[in-house]
Amino acid sequence: MAPEWADALVREVCAEAGVASPVLRWRRALRQNSSGVTRRHERSVAVTAGHDPVDQRLTLLHELAHWLAAPARRHRGRVLHHDLNFYRVAFALYLQHGVPTAEALSREGARYPSSLRHARALFVVGADEAWGLRRIALRQRARLRGPRRVLVAEHTVRLVRDGRWTRCSVCGARVVGPVLARLRRRSGRHTLLSIG
Repeated sequence: MAPEWADALVREVCAEAGVASPVLRWRRALRQNSSGVTRRHERSVAVTAGHDPVDQRLTLLHELAHWLAAPARRHRGRVLHHDLNFYRVAFALYLQHGVPTAEALSREGARYPSSLRHARALFVVGADEAWGLRRIALRQRARLRGPRRVLVAEHTVRLVRDGRWTRCSVCGARVVGPVLARLRRRSGRHTLLSIG
């Protein structure tokens, strides 16, 4: 059963937007953070609630933003769930329904780094600073990793199936997503590097 505040929030957000409310599925988890998923074809929003009440609210509003935003579109064979149009709806909901902007930027930026770029484009207060801090953290992490070493020199990728995965038969690296789609259309080359 969803808590009363969550049911009320779903009804309020959907009434303001003039859309039908989804079925809210709620369960609890023994962890700090929450997660969620919106299933348009089932007309439902599901939240697995962690202990943090701010994160519960943000996660529910994030999923409601998926419910209200235009359905995800495709770009280069990939579905864009978290694009500028989505974050226009999401950040408006966070602001309107009591999630502090700093919390929204911090938590969204940790889960979806591209959210900071979209927040800057939307002129969200504090987005420039959050984006700058993330860039600094990435540079520091890169310095700590040390130089990369070549494990397998550049070679032509030969795709083979390995259970549910597709791998390069030369170096054993998994090949997934857009790279796999491109390599299925035409051959390519790659190098296997170590990280630090």
